[in-house]
Amino acid sequence: MKVTYITAGAGGMYCGSCMRDNALVAELQDMGWDISLLPLYTPIRTDDEDRSIDRVFFGGVNVYLQQKVPIFRHLPGLLDRWIDSPKFLKRVASGNISTDAAELGEMTLSMAKGEDGYQKREVKKLIHWLKETEKPDLICLTNLLVGGSIPALKRELDIPILVTLQGDDVFLDELTEPWHTKILDQMKALAQLADGFITFSSYYRDRMCDLLEIAPERFHLTPLGINVSEYDGVWQARQQRETHGKTIGYFARICPEKGFDLIISAFLKLADQDPDYQLITGGWLSAKDEAFFSDQIARLEAAGLSDRFTHLGSTDHSGKLDFFQTIDVFCVPARFVEPKGLYLLEAMACGIPVVAPDRGAFPEIINSSSGGSLFTHGDTDHLATQLAATDSTAGPRGRDWVEQHGNRRAMAEATAIAFEKLK
Repeated sequence: MKVTYITAGAGGMYCGSCMRDNALVAELQDMGWDISLLPLYTPIRTDDEDRSIDRVFFGGVNVYLQQKVPIFRHLPGLLDRWIDSPKFLKRVASGNISTDAAELGEMTLSMAKGEDGYQKREVKKLIHWLKETEKPDLICLTNLLVGGSIPALKRELDIPILVTLQGDDVFLDELTEPWHTKILDQMKALAQLADGFITFSSYYRDRMCDLLEIAPERFHLTPLGINVSEYDGVWQARQQRETHGKTIGYFARICPEKGFDLIISAFLKLADQDPDYQLITGGWLSAKDEAFFSDQIARLEAAGLSDRFTHLGSTDHSGKLDFFQTIDVFCVPARFVEPKGLYLLEAMACGIPVVAPDRGAFPEIINSSSGGSLFTHGDTDHLATQLAATDSTAGPRGRDWVEQHGNRRAMAEATAIAFEKLK
């Protein structure tokens, strides 16, 4: 079986979905599967070796221009290929491309319409390449938001199409009307054409069943997985050092949605009680959230805590490992209902206790692993209490669970079973 997995670049930032997709494809390739990773919009950015092909479909610049300027729907081939070249898109992506859902409603609807949208030329290019060059037996999409081509794919290739659901609702919830309703209606129609869906928790399966009106028997549950061995060095080194449980770590996108201000609030409460508390943060900061970040820094400065706070910015993988080496407890107190929580697995692989909101995918991870604790989402008093009550034995328990259930091979094997069922 030859599989094409279609992922989506996120404008130069580290994105949990494309990191997960890249890890999945890498492991399936290592297992002997004939599977290609095909990026849309921009090249992907990942901690591991990039396994995607050196080509981008639905190039972000091209898609935008075709939406806004009709003449770009009829570009000559040479210029069209230059605008879609990975080298050009990487250069553009380094300049902070907007991925703000509130600004992208009209274009998202056009993309969801596929051949009936302004990007119908892009649909034709994708179909032609898949038919003439790739010739897959199955296609798996990274989410349903990129599913506008499903009707054409089914008609022209006549092969099964699986859709991974891993954050579609989060993007939808940020859309204003009328785009939210229009795009949701389009997604419901596209969902009826797919041959099955993959997700990572019972909670998210049930949520998407309700949202998209999908029968639960059409879902395949697969675990999230990471390359646990990448964190062995941190895990081993942590066992050799004394920890006092008072260095709090946050590593995710710097934004209100991920709850960066909530971790600041919890730290302010704890630091006021105990001079040993420290906060170390890292993650990608978009232009639209720079004022928000400055406000949080001002809160720390006003409290006289600048010397007990360190921000690492958007580091590479080596920098992330250094971050995990220095913290005692990890938390990303996300406001949105998280469908994945890949960062929890990374922290647990390092033997670090975690604290997470009590909804989304987190309760299943925490209850299965015993690798940390839950707090009432949005409640910074309870968050501070749980951070202070961290159980050091949760770290080794989390590490054991990730080794057994949250590894890349387990994720790939479960996904392979889902693929095989559609043969």
